[in-house]
Amino acid sequence: MSDLTIRPGGLADVGPVLEFWLHAAEGTDRHDSAGKVRALVERDPQALLLAELDGALAGTLIAGWDGWRAHLYRLAVHPAHRRQGIATALLAAAETRFAAFGAFRADAMVLHDNTLAHHAWTAAGYAPQPQWSRWVKSL
Repeated sequence: MSDLTIRPGGLADVGPVLEFWLHAAEGTDRHDSAGKVRALVERDPQALLLAELDGALAGTLIAGWDGWRAHLYRLAVHPAHRRQGIATALLAAAETRFAAFGAFRADAMVLHDNTLAHHAWTAAGYAPQPQWSRWVKSL
């Protein structure tokens, strides 16, 4: 593989990340905004992980730690660079981050119908937890 680097996203990355998600992320809810991504980066400057391949954005992962639990969101890899280990590298970086906090488990938001993602998550050692479901309320 070419030169792959994983780094935290900063405020200068907000626009490029939003554009990237439109093309690479499955099922985005389109409620993304620059303000929300900026708030994430300002609140936790290490949470937004970016994978760059030869200097170009190739993948993203939000590795959120709320002080209690480790949460993974927005694992997205550019379609031209899938199945090259980018998701694996992003997940390894997130898991290292979580281990430093003393987390013992990470959970991931994965769409039921995104079977391509199911393969990636399974290969990384993640599995659905059938005894739980996500309950939501729109605000």
